[in-house]
Amino acid sequence: MRIAKPMLLITTPIGLAIGLYEGWRLAGGLVFIMAALMLVIAAAFGSVVYTIRKERAEEERKKAEAGQSPAPPGSGT
Repeated sequence: MRIAKPMLLITTPIGLAIGLYEGWRLAGGLVFIMAALMLVIAAAFGSVVYTIRKERAEEERKKAEAGQSPAPPGSGT
């Protein structure tokens, strides 16, 4: 994983750019549809990542508040 992640982060955009270029050579204007599809996929993936990070931060905030707040009276602790 130490080598795989950086390689994927570098080669994926390069491969996508080369693929779009070859698509332009072969099909001309249809490459815009492919680029639009890639943008929609990227937006969907980004929204999933954003939601996961937001929910994780909210859980951590709740854990921090629960750890700092004193126990309510009569709780026995």
